[in-house]
Amino acid sequence: MKKLLTLFTLLLIFTYASADNLDSLKLQLRSITNDSLKAPFYVRIAAEYMHYDTVSNKVKKMVYQNEAIINSYQGLRLFSRYSDTTGMRICFDNLAHVYHDQKKYSQAKWYILQSNNLSRMKNDVPNIITSLIKLAAIKTDIKDFSLAMRDLNEALALSTAQKSATTEAVVQKNYAKLYTKMNKKSKAVLSLKKSKKITDSVRVSNTKSLAKVTIPDTSKVKKKLTVNKKVVKTIPTKKLAAI
Repeated sequence: MKKLLTLFTLLLIFTYASADNLDSLKLQLRSITNDSLKAPFYVRIAAEYMHYDTVSNKVKKMVYQNEAIINSYQGLRLFSRYSDTTGMRICFDNLAHVYHDQKKYSQAKWYILQSNNLSRMKNDVPNIITSLIKLAAIKTDIKDFSLAMRDLNEALALSTAQKSATTEAVVQKNYAKLYTKMNKKSKAVLSLKKSKKITDSVRVSNTKSLAKVTIPDTSKVKKKLTVNKKVVKTIPTKKLAAI
């Protein structure tokens, strides 16, 4: 019972905090007269509504999704006017994400392709990979398996070239989803194992790096103390007294 009350309280706190943040952002947006300054606020408001996965009420969830779309469109319109490609890409990503969740695959595919094109124009490899993974997920859902595989293969090649183990793990997880939809269970299991192995390796590496930073090298400390003692011994007693 206590756990349920705690969860309910936390949910209320999160809801009100999110609502307060939204109200604050909307208030700030209304006070801005310069269009070039409005675009980032539309993106921030859209980002708040993008948390619709945390909303259990179906009607409210739909409202959140629609608001995320509306504010992303508003941001996109202004970012396009000022040729802000980073802002445009963020809006494209938001729209692709919501439309994908709404199972509006044609729209989702179109927007993620725009994001991918912008990233390629800027040679923004991390976002090329991210958009390829999303594109593959959409194609997997519409059973366009061969093209989904092609996108994941490119994402994996880029991740390997970038030496981004974390991204490789994500790609392998998406291979698993694709193979599951293709009813290739053994390959799906193998991809999941690869993903876990990479993730575990990254975790171990990070732990070792953290240990090197936090734990001092005692041998160096001892050596320094020994050197200091020798220096003290070589100073004449009269000079020490004078000091």
